[in-house]
Amino acid sequence: MEHHHHHPRYNFIFLIGILLNLSYVILEFGFGIYLNSLALISDSVHNLSDVLSLIISWLGMYFTSKKPTNKRTYGFRRASILSSFLNSVILFMAIGGILVEAIQRLKNPVNFIDSELIIKVAIIGIFINFGTALLFYKDQHHDINIKSAFLHMLADGFITVGVIIAAIIIYYTNLYWIDPLISIIISIIIFWSTWKLFYESFNLMMDAVPQSIDIEEIKKYFENLPGIEDVHDLHIWAMSTTEIALTVHLVKPDQKNDDELLIRICKELENKFNIHHSTIQFERKIAQENCNQGIENRV
Repeated sequence: MEHHHHHPRYNFIFLIGILLNLSYVILEFGFGIYLNSLALISDSVHNLSDVLSLIISWLGMYFTSKKPTNKRTYGFRRASILSSFLNSVILFMAIGGILVEAIQRLKNPVNFIDSELIIKVAIIGIFINFGTALLFYKDQHHDINIKSAFLHMLADGFITVGVIIAAIIIYYTNLYWIDPLISIIISIIIFWSTWKLFYESFNLMMDAVPQSIDIEEIKKYFENLPGIEDVHDLHIWAMSTTEIALTVHLVKPDQKNDDELLIRICKELENKFNIHHSTIQFERKIAQENCNQGIENRV
């Protein structure tokens, strides 16, 4: 299974990403306070959210790789989903703080901002954000955690560009309300990108069918198998951000070829639908207690 092979590489990428970004957050926040620039402060909060999301994603992957025990038969697989969820909640809280401050500043603008210094600080940020995004670019398709880290970094790079543009405009026009305005725009961008992460991870926590899965297609697949008369109790859910589980009851009156069919189903679920953990139960007849719905019209 592909994601286990990446671990040493992931650890290295995450460590570099966390250290680089954490040092930049401290730098940027410090200068934001010193220069009284809300745009820098809000950008640093967003960068901090990145560091948090990197740490959380890293922990998520670490827990996912932990071996199951008798008490936790699934290991800590769910941690990766939980971490994506926590990450989005932390971000929502940060946005709230920035918005409150920005609205106050729109009412009475603060007007001593050293634009040149802001531009210099922000340029460092651009290199760090896009650089980290590149590190994650290759693996983003395997895992929602890597993907969320990648998207965050990318968004950050563009936000930092926004900070620079704001500083340039302030430099030439002395319109100080542009600073809180930019931080409000940044907050909206963070909210928009975080909402999807929040929604997706919430659904996975609620054992919803993962987005990559078409449950109708899988139902059809089961119905078309040889000797299968009925399909019921089909459940598909995410065990972690990378692994999908399925359980299903298949009604198959004749007993021959059970084992061969079972092996074939497991292989095909893995290859066609990327489902690695399947539990299939064969039943000989459509028993009343198996599924009470729709018995009448079948008989």
